[in-house]
Amino acid sequence: MDNFKRPKLDFGVLKRLIKDYIWKYYKFRLIIVMVCLIASTVSSVVGGLYLQTLIDDYITPLIGVENPVLTSFIHAIGIMISIYALGVFSSFIYTRLMVKVSEGTMKKIRDEMYAKNEKLPIEFFDTNKTGDIMSRYTNDTDTLSELISQFLPQFVSSAITIITVFVSMVVTNIYLTLVSIGFLVIILLITKFVTTKSGKYYIGQQASTGKINAYIEEMITGQKVVKVFCHEETSKKEFDEINEELFDTVEKANRYGNMLGPINGALGNAQFSVIALVGGLLAVNGIGNISIGLIVAFLQLSKNFIRPITQISHELNSVIRALAGGRRIFEIIDAEPEKDDGYVTLVNAKYIDGELVETKDKTDIWAWKHPHHDGRVEYVELKGHIEMTNVNFSYVEGKQVLKDISLYAKPGQKIAFVGATGAGKTTITNLLNRFYDIEDGKIRYDGININKIKKDDLRRSLGMVLQDTHLFTGTIKENIKYGNDDATDEEVIAAAKLANAHDFITRLPKGYDTEITNDGESLSQGQRQLISIARCALLDPPVMILDEATSSIDTRTEKIVQSGMDKLMNGRTVLVIAHRLSTIQNAKAIMVMDHGKIIERGEHDDLLKLKGVYYQLYTGAFELE
Repeated sequence: MDNFKRPKLDFGVLKRLIKDYIWKYYKFRLIIVMVCLIASTVSSVVGGLYLQTLIDDYITPLIGVENPVLTSFIHAIGIMISIYALGVFSSFIYTRLMVKVSEGTMKKIRDEMYAKNEKLPIEFFDTNKTGDIMSRYTNDTDTLSELISQFLPQFVSSAITIITVFVSMVVTNIYLTLVSIGFLVIILLITKFVTTKSGKYYIGQQASTGKINAYIEEMITGQKVVKVFCHEETSKKEFDEINEELFDTVEKANRYGNMLGPINGALGNAQFSVIALVGGLLAVNGIGNISIGLIVAFLQLSKNFIRPITQISHELNSVIRALAGGRRIFEIIDAEPEKDDGYVTLVNAKYIDGELVETKDKTDIWAWKHPHHDGRVEYVELKGHIEMTNVNFSYVEGKQVLKDISLYAKPGQKIAFVGATGAGKTTITNLLNRFYDIEDGKIRYDGININKIKKDDLRRSLGMVLQDTHLFTGTIKENIKYGNDDATDEEVIAAAKLANAHDFITRLPKGYDTEITNDGESLSQGQRQLISIARCALLDPPVMILDEATSSIDTRTEKIVQSGMDKLMNGRTVLVIAHRLSTIQNAKAIMVMDHGKIIERGEHDDLLKLKGVYYQLYTGAFELE
């Protein structure tokens, strides 16, 4: 952890935070805050200076006087109370306003982060751990919130205080001012040394926090797997290593950072004593026209002069940590969004005099609206004709995953893919959805290059049922409606019946209004899969992608799920990634894949006659890994 670079204030992050968020949205509040800060600071300085008047003009003349008249003294006390009351009131106002500014800014940043999340490509989430992303929403935004609500107003107040107090000190007594400057130099040198040491560990703390959050999220999600494989001790050991790394950075950061308070406090007390001593010697020797009231006032000024500098220096490490968090936040906000240069859209259509035309009404016909460079608009009925020609693809440059893939699926045909893990089966579905774009070759959808189709419209025409179902917190009805919020209750029930999910749903205590939590942990894997199929049925897509949708359920449940999928597949183009070969015997074509290539293709009976890889898989001579 000692390899972190020397810390520095990232003024780019600070400037952007102030310009694009705080000033942009809270300009009027900031003006009021600035006025209150000035009023609070000036009242503190004026109160300190007024001590000289109070002592020299009101208290000293009363010493030794019998039965003194206290009217003027009480009036002077009232003035001092009013001065400090103004400061307290101003502090109260700007503190309340800064809470609104701080939390409002964090809300806007979180909104912007989440909006960007929804625009990021799948690749971003494949290459960044979920826990680390979540840490940016929580831990990193918390550090920024503290920066806005506490440090920024404190910095402005301190700057005003330092300037005002320094001028007042120079005017009051130049000799005592030089003493204060000497102590200031010492404090600044010590502050620079300590913050340089501790700052790099505060930066490391942010990275380590994200790392430990990612590990915790991963282990909690996979807790069943951990227990099944008796991996608890290894998991604890790995966690201890990560936690030790976090402890190391936090401990070292705080070890250095916490030095500043006691050191600067001791120096402040030493300064207080030295000024009192020097002031007393100057007064005794008649140098500088120094009175007791002036010494007391100057001691108050020197305290006000050193205190804000000490506070700022003490907070510098927190500022470095906050700006490091801000940099991590802006990495998400500035991340390259998913590119979409498509211009072909999906519209409702109908035939008039044999010609396909667009309509605003909901119909059973969907069409691709394809504008051409010459201004002509062509409407192509969505039928689900998929064609891949000489497709090559790599997730990582130099490691080719798909090699010269060519295939086609005519409308209504069922095409199956089999092969070992890593053969490239799921990659083909990722390319059809344009989660990733191909390097070479062509993919056509109803004769249209899919690069020309807008991604939202392309994905709206594709339905996916995955092996790992994901249900969201909410009711069963809301989960089925996930792909079609405008669906009626009757349409939801019809989709559930089509998927063979209606019977088990109606047996639940609250039926379709049954609440689902924790990804549907109260439901069986088969029931979750049936809800997933119903969700896809409600979308009613012309093309279905089934990614090993029955591989994790038992044989009896598989028959129910398979029956639901058969109904759903009827009349649609279907691409099936299969683990159980019994589910794909009726496929129009079966593609056997190995290391990114199609090594065999054909119908079930034809492939058995070849007595190749598929035959070995089917007869059990060879098993998928």
